[in-house]
Amino acid sequence: MPSARSPRKTPASKAPAAPAPTAEGVDTSFLRTLVGYNTRRASLAIIEVFMERMAVYDLKVVDFSVLSLVAHNPGVTSRQLCATLGVLPPNLVGLIAGLEKRGLIERRPHPSDGRAMGVHLTPAGVDLTAQAEHTAAQLEVDATARLTGAERKTLIRLLQKIYLPTAA
Repeated sequence: MPSARSPRKTPASKAPAAPAPTAEGVDTSFLRTLVGYNTRRASLAIIEVFMERMAVYDLKVVDFSVLSLVAHNPGVTSRQLCATLGVLPPNLVGLIAGLEKRGLIERRPHPSDGRAMGVHLTPAGVDLTAQAEHTAAQLEVDATARLTGAERKTLIRLLQKIYLPTAA
């Protein structure tokens, strides 16, 4: 009985690939009126550069965010990190464990809440976070190079008005 599979083509027998479709002629006028569409497109452009530059430090976006928050809030609790980042506690547990295993953070008893543990950077965590924050600041400048400084500040303020309940 013949096989249902088609025979494998060798590289020499492959048909030439069709050209990739381009955005030319595609009407995006409605999508471009949507805040969500524009925010997502801008976010994707920045995140792509972020991931490339943070690969040197072996950091994902959420790893970087946790390290930065801990750097600026020594002793912050996991509960506070979850609330600030909008991360579910089970997801943060693995993330904290991974950063702890890498020797970047450590947990210590919280000074005022005997049930909680405070998260602190280790010396290696301080160094890596400082380097990563410098890289992040530079990539933000690079990614928003077509904006003036005032436009960039305005954009950040306007975006915060969407997701922060008390942003002015």
